[in-house]
Amino acid sequence: MTHDTASKALKLAALGTVLFGLAMVLALVSPLRLALELFLDLVHFPLDGQQALDSDSTHVLAAISGGLLVGTGSLIWGITTEVYSKAPKIGGRIILTGILAWYLPDSFGSYMVGAWFNVVLNTVFLAMFAVPILLYRPVKQPVTA
Repeated sequence: MTHDTASKALKLAALGTVLFGLAMVLALVSPLRLALELFLDLVHFPLDGQQALDSDSTHVLAAISGGLLVGTGSLIWGITTEVYSKAPKIGGRIILTGILAWYLPDSFGSYMVGAWFNVVLNTVFLAMFAVPILLYRPVKQPVTA
């Protein structure tokens, strides 16, 4: 994967993260609530309609989670633009460290509370960031005499 393609993929993943976070927050005060409830039902697979945004605690955790996603996506956009573009090895290491620091406890906690399908969804999210970084190969410059 070229550096340009990897950078574009990382920015697209960062933008998707920001949009998902904003949707979570907006779901608390809009018709997007149905989509967030469907998502909650999905992470507690199977789809059975048993999960809902039905308490103040759930609302505040959705607001916090949405805000953290917006912040994380914005941070990764900035790292991609300001660090990864100039030093892919360093920028990639920073992004992977942050994503793994989220992935491991989130997936462990989800599994422990019976939301095992969230581990699958988390793995897709992890791949959105890890794949461009891991597949990037610098172009070797020809040796001139």
